[in-house]
Amino acid sequence: MPTLHVRNVPDDLYDKIRKQAAAQNRSISAEVIVLLQRALLQSEREQDEVLAGIRRRRFFRPADAGAPDTLTLLREDRAR
Repeated sequence: MPTLHVRNVPDDLYDKIRKQAAAQNRSISAEVIVLLQRALLQSEREQDEVLAGIRRRRFFRPADAGAPDTLTLLREDRAR
């Protein structure tokens, strides 16, 4: 298993990780691994949500929701 060394960790960040590890009955190394896994999962989820939103908008048809199409809106606007 690879080893990861992190240098120049700010004191306040280290203290927060240490306290959180103690609260979870984990070592600091185990807590850092959990935090990294959570961060990566959250990043993947956010990307999946963005892609799902793009796909929803890509295939959205206003007529299916009862909204007028753009041509109708333009004609109404010009008629005013």
